[in-house]
Amino acid sequence: MAIADVKSYAHLSSADVVKFGAELDAVRKEIESTLGERDARYIRRVIALQRMCEVAARIALIVGRNRYTWALSTGMLAFAKIVENMEIGHNVMHGQWDWMNDPEIHSSTWEWDHSMPSSQWKEAHNYRHHVYANVLGMDPDEGYGLLRVARDRSWRPYHLGNPVYLVPISILYEFGMCIYHLEIGKVLAGKKDRAEFDAKLAEISRKAGRQAVKDYVIFPALTGRRWRSTLTADLTASVIRNVWEQVVTFCGHFPDGAENFTKRDLENETHGEWYLRQFLGSANFDAGQALAFMAGNLCYQIEHHLYPDLPSNRLREISHHVRKIARRYDLPYTTGSLPHQYLSVLRVIVTLALPDNFGGSLAGPDQPRSSVTVRPEGVRTSENTVRSAIGAAAGRVSKMTSTPVSSSRRSR
Repeated sequence: MAIADVKSYAHLSSADVVKFGAELDAVRKEIESTLGERDARYIRRVIALQRMCEVAARIALIVGRNRYTWALSTGMLAFAKIVENMEIGHNVMHGQWDWMNDPEIHSSTWEWDHSMPSSQWKEAHNYRHHVYANVLGMDPDEGYGLLRVARDRSWRPYHLGNPVYLVPISILYEFGMCIYHLEIGKVLAGKKDRAEFDAKLAEISRKAGRQAVKDYVIFPALTGRRWRSTLTADLTASVIRNVWEQVVTFCGHFPDGAENFTKRDLENETHGEWYLRQFLGSANFDAGQALAFMAGNLCYQIEHHLYPDLPSNRLREISHHVRKIARRYDLPYTTGSLPHQYLSVLRVIVTLALPDNFGGSLAGPDQPRSSVTVRPEGVRTSENTVRSAIGAAAGRVSKMTSTPVSSSRRSR
């Protein structure tokens, strides 16, 4: 959606939204009815591959004697960490494989190779993020408590550091997830229970401590005199994993076309409207099978948000159905190349580092990301446009609508 163009969904009636939801429900039923051994075999093979790569990397770090072996080992280790976190851990903890009834590959038992405890991740991600996707003040992933990624978020002087903050957020992404989930600001303001905060902090400290000892003490010690080389390899692999996760995640939520919403959009939200909000609040990027695998299949972020508990290996298939449904209802299916989507994210982050009057000038005719309102009648309104209309219409809010253009590349 190009917010500056005041696009809306007035062409969708309440009946259309109900039908839209029913068609997406039908896709779910079709996929669920065909889940079976092929899918179970897929996840078991992925887990086996990931473990073999990590073991091979560890052995190579022990026996290796030159920088080429070190580079290969580090690459394999980074690959293993990425696959474990994104294609395995993230998806298993979403419950995508619970239907197998395998206690070793189940959302209730899986503990991933990550500093954030799985129990806290499931609360922050599966519940708060996915249920309240892109709702300002409800979705903890919306700016991670630091970045300004929506014009409706009031500008403060510290937002000038938006582009600077992105660097440590990327490098230390796994720790950043732990910090923003703790909501330290709310604790200091007395809006969150201190005892609950202390309990969560203690759990994170224990988990992060175990991870640090494993990666940066035990494994380096196992390589004897080559401990420095192993320590460097572990640090490098972790940074590669963190940066890649940040890139994939941001491309799914912050590029042109991924919309924000307000708390009042949740009032009396119907099943179909929930689907519509998930669809509009997400973005994909184009990927072949290899890139999709490395991204945990989150290049299909739209499909993942519509069906977070359906197996990741089915998202490509699901995307064909979703594209057809989007065309039938004249809805924009937001996607683009990975570089294009990430450059779009960077433009938003840089532009919104400035006050609105400067940011608007920098952005040119296409204003950066703002929130929109989805109403039961299908009417969607740009909140920034509403504010400007208040003054022009002597305090009367004017709902301005137009039919959306089905394009994958849109400005905020």
